[in-house]
Amino acid sequence: MPKLRLPSVVFLLAFIANLTIAHQADSVFPKIQLQVKQNVYSLEYAHTFELRAQGLMHREVMCESCGMLFNFQQAKRASMWMKNTLIPLDVAFIRTDGKITDIKALQPHDLTPIGSSQQVLYAWEMNQGWFAKNAIKVGDSVVIPLNNKP
Repeated sequence: MPKLRLPSVVFLLAFIANLTIAHQADSVFPKIQLQVKQNVYSLEYAHTFELRAQGLMHREVMCESCGMLFNFQQAKRASMWMKNTLIPLDVAFIRTDGKITDIKALQPHDLTPIGSSQQVLYAWEMNQGWFAKNAIKVGDSVVIPLNNKP
């Protein structure tokens, strides 16, 4: 049996690590549709601990109208951070009644927790600047299908 040299072992380990990261980034999230004003948005839905933990990590790009809704399962003072997140995002925190309490900018790789000002049930992440471009602001109401509430 041939001996593996150090460069071969390093290459093999790097290859396995890349496969693991690619698999995590390609996990399939269920979809959810939200309505704000007269517009409907289809988002990835992070409603379990595992999906919330993965979030948008390791993605190099995200389409203009793509985003993710995080469901915390119970109202709380929530916070988000950007560990292993490569793209700048905005997060809108949403109360149980659907009102947006805050919209805050998140920077790639920033480990500083960015928190909601009130108890919220959801966090909605989109590309940075998306909420402003789409005239969605603090105080707006988000309609979330009842069957997706805890």
